[in-house]
Amino acid sequence: MFEAFGIIERMNLYMIRHGQSYVNLKEWDKGNVDEGLTELGQLQAAALAAWLPEHVPVIHALYGSTMKRARETAEPLAEAYGIPIQYDDRLRELGNNRFDHTPWPSDNLPEYGEYWASERPFASITPASEGGETLMHFRVRLGSFVEELIERHRGETVVAVCHGGVIELTFDHVFNIGPWRRCEVWSKNTGIARFEHVEHPTRETWRLHYHNRVEHLQGIPKTETNVPVEDGRDARE
Repeated sequence: MFEAFGIIERMNLYMIRHGQSYVNLKEWDKGNVDEGLTELGQLQAAALAAWLPEHVPVIHALYGSTMKRARETAEPLAEAYGIPIQYDDRLRELGNNRFDHTPWPSDNLPEYGEYWASERPFASITPASEGGETLMHFRVRLGSFVEELIERHRGETVVAVCHGGVIELTFDHVFNIGPWRRCEVWSKNTGIARFEHVEHPTRETWRLHYHNRVEHLQGIPKTETNVPVEDGRDARE
């Protein structure tokens, strides 16, 4: 596999947060609902689909969360690249799956608890609903997804359209962070993170090239009715 300890197999992984959804708006008061993109979110998704193929001309697979806001962000990318979306429930946002990794029904999503998931990583994120996942369950489902990509896509480029919490816990997996995490990783709507997995015998196997790249959003205006919240909730969902 290696030639004089040279690098043979690489996988480039681009993880992209969905465009702005109604649940990201500061006036949103309807709880945890599987909502789609706002008008601004649709503009963000279109801008992403126009920009990414110019900078990443070839991708071999496009994965997407099964939640509506991620689906609506991935669809323009699929059209731009001419490839199908491979939907995967493991890419759903924190708390929207059960502890066995199966998804909660989109029309009956559980509500989050009063505590932040990282405050009690072994407690259910949705305590009012029996069978809800903990932060550690969430970490496991994302880890299984990432490790499966390594096996399936050696030497290839992969894009995954997902959620802020998914990107955040992927950082934990790649950096081998334990349950008592001490740093939040925030992502803007349609922000792009690029990871590279390198099968090298004597060095680290992961490289972070950049995070939260959003220059494709230049020129898209915001109005008072589509400004997101800034307390961290918006940067994850």
